[in-house]
Order: sequence, then structure tokens, then C-alpha cells
Amino acid sequence: MASSGVAGTSTPEFYQNVVVMRHGDRIDNFEPMWVSTATRPWDPPLIQQGRVRAFATGRKFRNNLPFTLHRVFVSPFLRCIQTAAEVVVALSAIAAGDDPNVIVGDDVPIDPSKLKVSVEYGLCEMMSRDAIRLEVAPKDGNWGFDVSEREAMLPAGTVDKNVERVYKELPKWEEDPNLHTRPRYKQIVKDLADKYHTENLLLVTHGEGVGVALSSFKKDVTVYEVDYCGYVQLRRPIFKKDQSFTAGEFEVLNHNGQTGVNFIPN
Repeated sequence: MASSGVAGTSTPEFYQNVVVMRHGDRIDNFEPMWVSTATRPWDPPLIQQGRVRAFATGRKFRNNLPFTLHRVFVSPFLRCIQTAAEVVVALSAIAAGDDPNVIVGDDVPIDPSKLKVSVEYGLCEMMSRDAIRLEVAPKDGNWGFDVSEREAMLPAGTVDKNVERVYKELPKWEEDPNLHTRPRYKQIVKDLADKYHTENLLLVTHGEGVGVALSSFKKDVTVYEVDYCGYVQLRRPIFKKDQSFTAGEFEVLNHNGQTGVNFIPN
């Protein structure tokens, strides 16, 4: 049982769940020559295995999570958009969703009212050479992310056009990993959770974002590996106080290696 974290309150009204997930297998880690001919070498797509892994992870969420996911937020990078698309189809499928012969979301009918999806710049990749090599980054500084184009890649009817993004634009290039990137990943989890405190969220981001989500809320551990589609499961109690709600602290529910995130005690 989570401690309340709120003075003078006892039983939570409910628990809010937030799942923070890495994207699937990206093409440039499997086809080294892809970068040399790509028009957008900083924004690799998934390979087919990445789509399969993402769809399977979505199916696992649907069948195994003890709660319903209501809302998805996703980094604008193509590998995350494609990952989110597969997961959303798996979660929203109205037929063939559990057919073992179906391994990706193509042509799977969905109920688009099941959950809503939004692009969030705050979940984007580390905007520094720690994650994106200098020779790959755009020389003119134009990353070319068109949100409406990215939204069109998500399953029809699932995009929430009314969401106001926390980050209105990409973080600046060469953000400092310790001063800017990691605090950004920690804060975006809190900001989105606070904004939608009555809903369970899935955040589709990058490996560092998943690692930060775990190490921020599980003290004295160091994350050393996040697998493709690895995820952290967070939960916090929500308390009613007069007419408003107050949140307790997040706790990490998954164990070491259980969901593709590996860590060691400090």
C-alpha cells in the first residue's frame, strides 16, 4: 500500500497509473548504411521487428495490466509515433486483437473511443550529441517536425485535437543532459499526470526518458539498460480534499528486469 504523502488523509479516492515506455527497434541500429541515404537521418523509423514488438507490448498491456489506459502521449520522433500507433491499435482492437496470427496493427479494426492520443514535445529524444550524433543532426537546425503530419500517422479517430501541449516546441539543441534533459523527463511525467489526474496514462518516449522515470521515483538505483519497448509502471494515490484532489508520491511497481528495464542499487 502506498503511503499517502498527504497530511491528515487516509484512504485514497483512487490510484493513478502512468506507464512510461521506450519505442521499438530502430532501423539505424540494424542497417548501418541506412543513415548514408536517409533524407532525415536524425529520425529513423522502426524496422518490422520493432512494429511487431510494439504491437505485442500493446497486447500485453491490454491483457495483463490491472487497469485501463485512457490516454497516450508520444514523442514526435518517428520511431515513437510508429510504436504508439501499434500499441494503440492493440489496446483498441475490436476484433483479431488476440489472434496470434496478427502480429502488427495493419487492417485491425479498432474502437477509437477507447483512448486518446497526443504528440508531446516534452517526451522527445535527448537533444544533444549524447543521443544524436553531430554528423546526423540537421545542419540548418531545422528538425522538420510537423505535428499534424505525425498525428496523421496515428490510428484514425484517436488523436485528441484539443490537448494543449506542455512543451509548445522542441527543446533547444545541445541541451545539457544533467541540467535540462533528465529534469525535463522527470517533470513531464509529473506535469502530464497532474493535468490528467483522473486518467491512467501511457507515455511513449526514448530510453533515457524511461530510465529517468524509474530512477526519479525509485531511490538509490542506477538504470543501466532499457530494452526496446521496455517500460516502467508508476502508481500514486489520489486523495479528495474538500472539492479538490491532492496527489501522493509515485511508486515504481515493476521489479528489476521484469519489464525490460534493468537497474542496480547505488
